[in-house]
Amino acid sequence: MTILLLTVYILIGAYFAGLLGSLTGLGGGVVIIPLLTLVLGVDIHYAIGASLVSVIATSSGAASAYVKEGITNMRMGMFLEIATTLGAVGGAFLSSYVPASFIAIIFGLILIFSAFMSLNKKTLQADPVSSKPAAFLKLSGSYPDQDRQIPYGVRNVFGGFGLMGFAGVISGLLGIGSGALKVIAMDNIMRIPFKVSTTTSNFMIGVTAAASAVIYLQRGYIDPGLSMPVMLGVVLGAVTGSKILVKANSKSLKIIFAIVISILAIQMIYKGFTGHI
Repeated sequence: MTILLLTVYILIGAYFAGLLGSLTGLGGGVVIIPLLTLVLGVDIHYAIGASLVSVIATSSGAASAYVKEGITNMRMGMFLEIATTLGAVGGAFLSSYVPASFIAIIFGLILIFSAFMSLNKKTLQADPVSSKPAAFLKLSGSYPDQDRQIPYGVRNVFGGFGLMGFAGVISGLLGIGSGALKVIAMDNIMRIPFKVSTTTSNFMIGVTAAASAVIYLQRGYIDPGLSMPVMLGVVLGAVTGSKILVKANSKSLKIIFAIVISILAIQMIYKGFTGHI
């Protein structure tokens, strides 16, 4: 296979990864890493490095739009980013000492978890009352909804902070944004409205990935020839997905995504156990 043909395959695959990731809100990394490792035979460390670059690009583009609309809670995002960044750096360091087969197994389990969470997202009603630590840190806010501002409070700050640290470790170890874990921390633990949690998670994902990417870059796992088509394809796919999402049946999309991700997860886990990755 020539380099040009390989680049075209990566570009097309990354496009569909970005498309699927955008339609489900979980990002393209959960698809692009299995694609590169299982289909194209790329070493999982280089696949993770390329995925991190694409996560930074897609998060930066989407986050700016959400911040402009006033949905993202930047104060809370920057506070929680302390935990995710520290976790991401730790996870990136661990990646060099953890066997590739073990990383593949963990990744497969996270894929199954992400698929499950995409099918079981629940919308919570905004509660304007905050806990004392959240009030002290001034983490509460409001978001626009149908020409009105809806105030919301924040609960269980330390529980959410702890889970954010774990999400950072997973992000650094596996090269994904860990959006599912971050949304869980903000939705179910901190009791933040879904619209705010997803947009704030998107804002945080890029910073978390950037912290991990520095370690991968220092260790030579970010290959420009691989990262460039992956980043370009994922960004184009994400833009297309954002346009389709307006008219598409979200329930059907989630089911399709869950099936695809589950198949990839089983293959990753199988190859991890058999040592063929």
